[in-house]
Amino acid sequence: MKKSIRDVEVTGKKVLVRVDFNVPLDPKTNEIMDDSRIIASLPTIWYLIGRKAKIILCSHLGRPDGKVVESLRMTPIAERLSQLTSLPIYTVSDCIGPKVLKAVDKLKNGDILLLENLRFHAEEEENDPGFSSDLACLADVYVDDAFGTAHRAHASTYGVAKLLPAYAGLLLEKELRVLGDLLENAQHPFAALLGGAKVSDKIKLISNMLGKIDILLIGGGMAATFLKAHGYSVGLSAVEEDKVGLAKDLTEKAGAGKVELVLPPDIIVADAINDTAKYAIAPISMIPADKYIVDIGPQARELFTEKLKPCRTVFWNGPMGVYEIEQFGRGTRAMAELLGNLHATTVVGGGSTAEIVTEMRLGFKMTHVSTGGGASMSFMEGKTLPGVQALQDE
Repeated sequence: MKKSIRDVEVTGKKVLVRVDFNVPLDPKTNEIMDDSRIIASLPTIWYLIGRKAKIILCSHLGRPDGKVVESLRMTPIAERLSQLTSLPIYTVSDCIGPKVLKAVDKLKNGDILLLENLRFHAEEEENDPGFSSDLACLADVYVDDAFGTAHRAHASTYGVAKLLPAYAGLLLEKELRVLGDLLENAQHPFAALLGGAKVSDKIKLISNMLGKIDILLIGGGMAATFLKAHGYSVGLSAVEEDKVGLAKDLTEKAGAGKVELVLPPDIIVADAINDTAKYAIAPISMIPADKYIVDIGPQARELFTEKLKPCRTVFWNGPMGVYEIEQFGRGTRAMAELLGNLHATTVVGGGSTAEIVTEMRLGFKMTHVSTGGGASMSFMEGKTLPGVQALQDE
């Protein structure tokens, strides 16, 4: 385990906190569309305020590719954070340099300064030693509370942690505890519900979890590759041909490990992937050659429900269909509602799945909704996360 901010005296100290404020903005109004990542950072911020630290927050926003993009400034983030805390949030027009040092020097105990978008500097993603040093000279202590970027070895997530006493924030600590318990101490029956477009995105995850779970349920676009591996025709659906053999191997490994692999018995097929497409229900043995698989069918929803209801632990990552199109999102919505009402530990693995749960306002009904898509996947694959590895050990 890693040391957390509970393990260091911060009163009167300048604390650089890497947060994940990479929130979606409305392209027309530049208003924040989902502030859940900002809300997730509040326990750490309040902890530091309560201990009279001088708080310096830093984050990236979007993909400005190393140059200043006006629409990706941190101004709307500062405004929302001020609304959530009822406190003034000071800002500065850069994240390093003399202006920033001057702003930091003005901070009083309990004050909050939000630096400008880290990725306005290309050196951030390059983990440039000079940029890391420029960030480190702003503070006495470094805190990483950005689980969503913990799988990246960037200057603000890795380089700075090598130069300052480095600790986990309360959000990062919670993510590591919850996901770690899933891999090591889960209550059984333990199910993994996996969807999304590609098998290739989930191979390492499935391989690492096969020895830990009792049931593996497959939906989404990746189901097409598994169905083909089981001898079914899948129409016009995208299949990763080079992964069909691997899907067979994973199926055999599941059987050998006494893991029940559940594929949808029926699916929704459509003549196109848009909101005006004609669609119908089809058993997996009769998928038309000129149709696309776009969702799991009603029998599949019933079967998945039957399999998940007795479970004590469920990990979910990936939609069951083309969720963005209303009529092809029924399977995904059904699974979200089911998990929200299970008497079990339910963990949602970040990314688009977390966005779906948040959009449906079901986050509060889940045990944990991860703030990191790629990071949670990497962790569940058994990988070491650079942003975590760089922090001080207990």
